[in-house]
Amino acid sequence: MHKILDRYIFAELLPPFFISLAALCFVMLTKELLRLVELLVSKGVGLMAVLRVFAHLLPSFLVLTLPIAGIIASITAFSRLSYDKELLAMRAAGLSLLRLAAPVLVYSCLVFSLTLLLSQWGQPWTSVSLKKLALSLLREQLSLALDRGAFNEPVPRMVIYVADRRDGDPTPGIFISDERNPDEARIIAATQFAVRHDAANNQVWIQLFDGTIHTKPPDDEQYQLASFSTYNLAIPLEQTQYSQVEERQSREAVIEQLNRTNWTDTGALRRLMEYDKDLAFPTAALIFGMLGVPVGIVSKRSGRVGGFAVGVMIIIVYYVLNILCEFFVTTRILTPFAGAWLPNGLFLAITVVLFYRVNRR
Repeated sequence: MHKILDRYIFAELLPPFFISLAALCFVMLTKELLRLVELLVSKGVGLMAVLRVFAHLLPSFLVLTLPIAGIIASITAFSRLSYDKELLAMRAAGLSLLRLAAPVLVYSCLVFSLTLLLSQWGQPWTSVSLKKLALSLLREQLSLALDRGAFNEPVPRMVIYVADRRDGDPTPGIFISDERNPDEARIIAATQFAVRHDAANNQVWIQLFDGTIHTKPPDDEQYQLASFSTYNLAIPLEQTQYSQVEERQSREAVIEQLNRTNWTDTGALRRLMEYDKDLAFPTAALIFGMLGVPVGIVSKRSGRVGGFAVGVMIIIVYYVLNILCEFFVTTRILTPFAGAWLPNGLFLAITVVLFYRVNRR
């Protein structure tokens, strides 16, 4: 009987978990989805490239949505069991609340493991890979960065204007202001252009046809004008924002920096707190799953929508506590470790108290 009830409760957790997880991911991805649809429809990016970007974004959002979906599912499941008197029948059969919460503990451990996996390996890998993917898109489809009828800046201090295409014109005209070398700023105008790239050598250039180059040397009395039939303008990808892949500073380097500043560097304190949160936040998913059991029983008349609302409210309180703890860490009232784990400790104490009170009913 115990195994049947365990499977029954575990199965009760899955539908609200996947429904709330899908809803939360959709809400968080809405802004990015609009950009991806724009790339697909108006920018000419292939569908596979858009799907690759979507797949790289998903792990970062799952780290945030998994704990929320975990507590919503736990609250919703036990709210339904309590409201339909099924929980009362289970308790009448001699099962304690802790025994009934055993499948919830297994479920919470699974959510904790997945959140920990994504936060430790998936999210950092996603950040780097997404920038590499963006660099690949820029190299292979540089025309994406050249919106027609607008001033574009693919690299710093280089502004490119592409005229709107006219009927019968194979390519529109192009106007380039190149001030990467302030001593020899130049203006380039051409009637036609084409984007070329060499994937093997990681090079991109704009091939210009039938144009002029206006250059003003440092001497005010000099001016240079050159005409060309074909001219290749290199675009250094290493200067683009996509190529600047920031590596996370190691924990040892952060501690060394704090030692040099006598632990007064607020930025380093915040970064050290982030290292402690790498484990504290997934652990919160485990606590939230167990907290949903007594909360769901207490709010048994809330229903699925009410369970969703209660779960979101608990998460909001948790994030507010995290913000307050981060403030206390930067003001040196709390240590980074205490600031990262204090919200978990408070919610763990609330979970234990609620379990004790509900179990005694």
